[in-house]
Amino acid sequence: MQPLSLPPRLLMGPGPINCYPRVLSAMSTQLVGQYDPTMTDYMNDVMALYRQVFNTQNEQTFLIDGTSRAGIEAAIVSILEPGDKVLVPIFGRFGHLLAEIAERADAEVHTIEIPWGDVFKPEQIEDAIKKVQPKLLAIVQGDTSTTMLQPLEELGAICRAHDVLFYTDATASIAGNPFETDKWQIDAVSVGLQKCLGGPSGSAPISLSERFVHSVRQRHHVEAGIRDAHHKDANGQRIRSNYFDLSMIMDYWGEERLNHHTEAATMLFGARECAVALLTEGQDAVLKRHQLAGDAMLAGIQAMGLTPFGDLDHKMANVVGVNIPDSVDGEAIRKELLTTFNIEIGTSFGPLKGKVWRIGTMGYNARQDAVLHTLQSLETVLRRGGCKLPLGEAVDTAMSIYRNGD
Repeated sequence: MQPLSLPPRLLMGPGPINCYPRVLSAMSTQLVGQYDPTMTDYMNDVMALYRQVFNTQNEQTFLIDGTSRAGIEAAIVSILEPGDKVLVPIFGRFGHLLAEIAERADAEVHTIEIPWGDVFKPEQIEDAIKKVQPKLLAIVQGDTSTTMLQPLEELGAICRAHDVLFYTDATASIAGNPFETDKWQIDAVSVGLQKCLGGPSGSAPISLSERFVHSVRQRHHVEAGIRDAHHKDANGQRIRSNYFDLSMIMDYWGEERLNHHTEAATMLFGARECAVALLTEGQDAVLKRHQLAGDAMLAGIQAMGLTPFGDLDHKMANVVGVNIPDSVDGEAIRKELLTTFNIEIGTSFGPLKGKVWRIGTMGYNARQDAVLHTLQSLETVLRRGGCKLPLGEAVDTAMSIYRNGD
């Protein structure tokens, strides 16, 4: 019956990361009832804040109670009916996740794939759209499994030209890389808090365009404020999930406040503070801070004599992949870094398992001291493990990046 006692880890992997202290403080706030005017005011506040985070005017911008995967599932199962075609371009692990969720919704899933470490060109995706003629394009923006950032700027116009809905999971990239919901004509986006937003996993902000909402609403009727549990759409199909039914969740967050679930108030307080932290510092300033930390980490890794993974022209600002030297045991190095220096970096999986480390600079940890401490500690562990490295070059190079970036 001992109280919680966790080691003071510095989480420098691909996420989760250490939370902003102000977020943890907000999450210690006492509760009120879910229909208390104070609570519903804060729900409205959260919607307004996340419209700014997503850079959108979308009315339907709110939280899904659950991890970032809950947001993905809500979007996909609410829009796809059995037999609907969906196109999923896969350039890492999380593209496979989108495809699996669509398959579980009994959609007709079409995928295109490229080697891990690359990203798609717009014409590759447009060619596949012309061939498949899907209802939905579902793609990840930043995939931490490969550290790659898929360009989205041209995909919205392509989707509109071919009458395709456009969904993206931006969990790993939001707040650390540019994201423009309206400008890029994105119909639905969902994210999590545990990366660059600097919060814990457990809440999934989501934003939906009017045409995405219209398509979801066609699948569900509400009469006299009471849901007809037996209602089916014209094709005889209902949204298969009750919890992830976006039409019901929209009515819970809307003026009707129709009961659907009990809002996870503590997570709402944390999600609100994540948005407040971002917007108070300023989106441009936060993007610059992430880019500077990412540049310093990358330069330090290279100065150490290590080789980064993937196409660096399309690397996320907030995470770098590092090819593990043949002369060391990658897991042994990670363990020593964790147990001796209290620093966690990420392993990898799939075709990169045992070949790549993933080092993140996200949210609260996208700062100079965290970058320098990680580089110095990694150099020490590698040197003690038998690697011959240029002593001090990693930290010196990273410090010069910071000096020149101010």
